[in-house]
Amino acid sequence: MNKKKIVENTAKLIFFISAALAIFAVCAITVYMFIKGTPALKEVGVFNLLLDGKWMPTAQNPSYGIFYIILASVVGTLSSVVIGVPIGLLTAVFLSEIAEKRMGSIVRGAVELLAAIPSVIYGLIGMMVLNPWMYKLEKAIFSGDSDHRFTGGANLLAAIIVLAIMILPTVISVSTSSLKAVPDHLRSASLALGATKIQTIFKVVIPAAKSGILTGIVLGIGRALGEAMAINMVAGGAVNIPLPFNSVRTLTTQIVSEMGYAQGLHRQVLFTVGLVLYIFIMIVNFILLKARKKGETAG
Repeated sequence: MNKKKIVENTAKLIFFISAALAIFAVCAITVYMFIKGTPALKEVGVFNLLLDGKWMPTAQNPSYGIFYIILASVVGTLSSVVIGVPIGLLTAVFLSEIAEKRMGSIVRGAVELLAAIPSVIYGLIGMMVLNPWMYKLEKAIFSGDSDHRFTGGANLLAAIIVLAIMILPTVISVSTSSLKAVPDHLRSASLALGATKIQTIFKVVIPAAKSGILTGIVLGIGRALGEAMAINMVAGGAVNIPLPFNSVRTLTTQIVSEMGYAQGLHRQVLFTVGLVLYIFIMIVNFILLKARKKGETAG
């Protein structure tokens, strides 16, 4: 066997081991989450856990309803995606199709800086800058409402804004790479047929890159769903109906806030919360990957 063949076989073996380890890691995490997360379902009950909004684990008659927590996670994630994805996509279009070299390097540097900032810094800035603004807005809107509970600006709206900013680097980076990968002959053909540059971007380039753009959206949703520290600092941390000016708690912040002191059934339910979060992420990934494959087939 010659040296070239040995190198190729060694490389194939390394690639196979890497792929097997990745699959094993996913399977191991899945099995672990189900083993640790399902026992509480028998004690509390699926409907009581998922459809009850009362979370009082330390009361004399404990209640472990996470319905409002699930709603807060869904509303916060979807709202941040609705805000962040269009901004991220338009920024990616600017970087790949419009910006001059010098301006593009400045914007890319800013995007890379956003990606490098730790989550706790986002939370700190949100707590010190954004929450006071939210409090002023809250007072302006609800000054005559005696029934409104003021949260000091720590609310769902602040969490949505922070999440929207945090997912920008992921969406921008992946979308920019996808747009740059579109062959130039598609742009040339569109321009030759009389389309303007903007028409070419939105009717040719973006549809051709939609598979990669969807990948960026999947990663952005995963970042938004999985964020804990920053949201814990700006959202207030109370279990409430997810309205814009209500203090809320998400699935991730629920685990972070109480795992340190939880015991017994309370601790088991927190593992079940983690299982619910894990299932949500799997469902989102499955739906968007199906949409991406469907788009590739249609294309």
